[in-house]
Amino acid sequence: MAANLSEIISCGYCSNMSHMTILGSVSDLKVENEPENGHYIEYGIIYEILKCPACKKNNIVYYNWNSYWEGDSDFEPMYISIFPVKNDIPKGLPENIEKAFIASDRIKNMDPNSYAVLSRRLLEMVCLDRNASGRTLHDKLNDLSVKREIPDKLVGVSMGLKNFGNIGAHAELGEVSEKEISIINALILAVLEYIYSAPQLATEAENKLNEIKNSSK
Repeated sequence: MAANLSEIISCGYCSNMSHMTILGSVSDLKVENEPENGHYIEYGIIYEILKCPACKKNNIVYYNWNSYWEGDSDFEPMYISIFPVKNDIPKGLPENIEKAFIASDRIKNMDPNSYAVLSRRLLEMVCLDRNASGRTLHDKLNDLSVKREIPDKLVGVSMGLKNFGNIGAHAELGEVSEKEISIINALILAVLEYIYSAPQLATEAENKLNEIKNSSK
């Protein structure tokens, strides 16, 4: 292992698993003497800035260090990511939709056009899961609105996601840039959280309330 390379870690931006270049590090260590043998130990936290070889973006991580481990060939730091902060997966997603969400999220900072296309596909999967009727995606979204699966305003939001997907799939329509990533991400989260997460959270809250009521009897 080269001295300027980290152990294998997942990039917080693109999820690529690899060794990363260590751009810099800062140690926050304490020193304690051991009177019985005249030695001293160092322990504390080491912070590192790592550059992903795939997307070229920088990650900030830290790990615990103890001088007892120095020279241990089996020692591998247990990295804890500080930046970027990964978004949590929305609650209540069916397994296939959760997998599609994770797949699209992994490439959003590497290929905005592919991210837009996969996000549109994710929207189509949602329509299929909710048994939406209609020939086109627009028709299916309107059907979900009629069934009160999503509010009317969210239909417009979803259509925006569809349009970004069209741009990502057809070169003659232009390019989806990094500036649009946060917009697409917000759109897809709005749809998923309204359809799946809100009912899940409501159910959990109701169950918790029932537990409290039963325990007080």
